[in-house]
Amino acid sequence: MTKEDLLLKNIQGNKPFPICFEDLEKAVAERLPAGPYGYIRSGAGGEQSLRNNRSAFAKYSIVPRFLTDVSEPDTSIELFGKTYPTPFLFAPVGMNQMVHELGELAVVRAAQRLGMPYIQSTVSSYSLEEVAETVPDHTKWFQLYWSTNEEIAYSMAARAESAGFEAIVLTVDTVMLGWREEDVRNQFSPLKLGLARGNYMNDPVFTASLKDDSLESYVEGILANIFHPTLNWENVRELKRRLHVPLLIKGILHPEDARLAIEAGVDGIIVSNHGGRQLDGVIGSLDALPAIVKAVDSRVPVLLDGGVYRGIDALKALALGANAVCIGRPFVYGLAYDGEDGVYQVMQNLYSEFKVSMGLSGQRTAAGLPAMTLIRE
Repeated sequence: MTKEDLLLKNIQGNKPFPICFEDLEKAVAERLPAGPYGYIRSGAGGEQSLRNNRSAFAKYSIVPRFLTDVSEPDTSIELFGKTYPTPFLFAPVGMNQMVHELGELAVVRAAQRLGMPYIQSTVSSYSLEEVAETVPDHTKWFQLYWSTNEEIAYSMAARAESAGFEAIVLTVDTVMLGWREEDVRNQFSPLKLGLARGNYMNDPVFTASLKDDSLESYVEGILANIFHPTLNWENVRELKRRLHVPLLIKGILHPEDARLAIEAGVDGIIVSNHGGRQLDGVIGSLDALPAIVKAVDSRVPVLLDGGVYRGIDALKALALGANAVCIGRPFVYGLAYDGEDGVYQVMQNLYSEFKVSMGLSGQRTAAGLPAMTLIRE
């Protein structure tokens, strides 16, 4: 829906889809129970990391250029040899059934309509095979949580490759669960409700380790495997040796870790603090981006995850050197608000604002945004 469509709906007296993140968050808060809403909205501890993700964008101001022809902006980007129409990807968010019955299936259908790559979470409600069957020809990556039993991790990666997923995204910032006070207040754990078992219940290595096929056994098995305090660079190297698709690491915030990741053979880096949900008091993703871009020095793609709630945020991230941005909370709110159509509308609004912002800043190509002038306040 374009800004003109939204204006027309207002004139005609029809209530439009919430136009911005803040309006959508408020609307979803009125629809969801406290447990699921708090789980999605909240961050770790006192939520400084969550706030840092947003405040980082306010530190930068755009210095636009004018008198350039921006009548046909090119918003496309390239990742791993494929061209996509926008710089937006769907970040891996687990347990989507906590807000909508169709969960990840609704989300990936919207991703296909938009032409945006979809990253599926290890802890999704539906299995990677079910997602692959839903959109067999759409670009899908698989986000991998390491397992205490590393053979489970290798098994899931192999299944993802067999199902046509085009990259593996290893998350490295979940060696243990973050201090999440909102979930304690609400006494809510979607993991314990079994909402994360989509990929586990179909994994032969995981199921062979269970005492029986009860929900309780699945939950115990997932909780015993999903956190991995021994994860190290040798695990990364071994995973890379076994893969036939690109390997990205998600959760990098320090430039030295970016350099070590490249030495370990990774093919891409996602700068992320897990949406502010793991370690509180950590640097905002955008604040960490410039140093990592410098350390990487164009050797692999660098993506940004965290705090991108507006199209103008994506513009700033690309101007600071990101090759693309990942969207999390906004699309989950869209799913809660109106299923597949809600997801589509949220992401379309982000893209529309991004495209308008490109033109108004005097930029004709998304690929040229790193040359844009930004002023840090």
